[in-house]
Amino acid sequence: MTKILFEKLKEALLSVLPVTAIVLLISITPLVDLGAYELAVFSVSAILLVVGIGLFNLGADLSMTPMGEYFGSGLAKSGQLKILLSVTFLMGVLITVAEPDLAVLSKQVAAVMNETLLIFTVGLGVGLFLLLAVLKIIFKFNLSSLLIFFYMTLFMATALLIESGKSSFLALAFDSGGVTTGPITVPFIMAFGVGIAKSVKGKSSENSFGLIALCSIGPILAVLALFLASKGNIQYDIPDYSISDNLVSSLISSLLHTMLEVGRALGLILAMFLILQLAVLRLPKKRLKVISIGMIYTFLGLVIFLSAVNIGFMPIGFEIGRQLAGSNKFFLVLFGFVTGALVVLAEPAVHVLKRQVEEITSGTVSKRSMLIALSIGVGISLGLSVVRIILGFSILWYLIPGYLISLGLSFFVPRLYTALAFDSGGVASGPLTSTFILPMSIGICVSFWGVGEVMNLAFGIVAMVAMTPLITIQLLGFRALMSEKLRQKMTMKRIFASDDEQIIYF
Repeated sequence: MTKILFEKLKEALLSVLPVTAIVLLISITPLVDLGAYELAVFSVSAILLVVGIGLFNLGADLSMTPMGEYFGSGLAKSGQLKILLSVTFLMGVLITVAEPDLAVLSKQVAAVMNETLLIFTVGLGVGLFLLLAVLKIIFKFNLSSLLIFFYMTLFMATALLIESGKSSFLALAFDSGGVTTGPITVPFIMAFGVGIAKSVKGKSSENSFGLIALCSIGPILAVLALFLASKGNIQYDIPDYSISDNLVSSLISSLLHTMLEVGRALGLILAMFLILQLAVLRLPKKRLKVISIGMIYTFLGLVIFLSAVNIGFMPIGFEIGRQLAGSNKFFLVLFGFVTGALVVLAEPAVHVLKRQVEEITSGTVSKRSMLIALSIGVGISLGLSVVRIILGFSILWYLIPGYLISLGLSFFVPRLYTALAFDSGGVASGPLTSTFILPMSIGICVSFWGVGEVMNLAFGIVAMVAMTPLITIQLLGFRALMSEKLRQKMTMKRIFASDDEQIIYF
């Protein structure tokens, strides 16, 4: 176990080092003026981030992934469709309500709307669409058709919101879909889909993907419906992004608060798993012991990770964005691209996704190719988001053509890549996006346009991070498809070009 933990910590160090390095390098230039204390807090946070990601990844391997798979296969094998769907809906709501990523977003928009109302609305959306995703696996519905239908519905709801004069809510609604698929939700739901798919006749590898994709649409539609029914105007206030003068006190306070949030989330999953264990699974004590150890690692990893980003990465992200806004605009866009490409490496759920993808596809889609495509996609999304903040135009100018391109590509690439792409979009927009990238964009927006335009221009960056991988991953699939056709063509060409004397007659 110690050796495995060391390997996980090594992987985490390699993931966190690039984004840490770019922040420390920019701090020694004239572009950004960060004090020694601020840099010390950020450095401590980066170290804690490495420890947190390492522990979480080990815990996800030992507990979250096996539990999700046992959960899915156990419910599917029970043969009771009503029970399967009821528990699926309840699980989707409860896990989402307790997702730390969603709590981070809700706190940053607390001045706009009630935190609890936003969280439960998003949870309802995830529950309904997780139920739909399970039906998709059981009855083998075509994922591309479902995605096209619901994205068209989504954009019709968007048009209604604009017509009602509430376009300021748009970016927040689309961001809500990105933050729901966080470090707790992703490994559990992905494995849940695998468990159900393995229990269904005529299973295929692509049938187990797509749950994250559908669960990212539900919250957007639910929040759009909530905003359509709401009354009043937006008056946004910037949250307190200052670093506490007492690092120890701030860290202890953050750890205690995060322990409650993470404990609530994992406790719900564990309680539901124990009920299923008593009713259906009846796993041996040895497996339960491994899962219990994994849950401890997961709990510690998430607590340390989220505490680190809250006390160090969120304030530094805001300050860097605010100060860099006065620099050359081309450099600002380039910095956004590089930061996005590096930040995705440190997202915990991304590591879970790429590992499961390589295992399920038997190496057809490698971890390296997935990570490169994700990194490029998120980098482009951050660069384009900075351009939008500078020029001040609606996020719909990106989202509508972006989703049309990604949905169009689904007709030309293997289904597996479409499912992977739409899952990857939700996974890429994790805790670091909410706690580092979003505050950075708020800082840039405040410097360019003031507080009044934050809801219109700064928010929506999570939605952009969730959208661009849809295109890059599918382009990866298109490239693989073209390469395979080219190999087949070259093979046939060599066969027909060979001499007749080489033909063996029987």
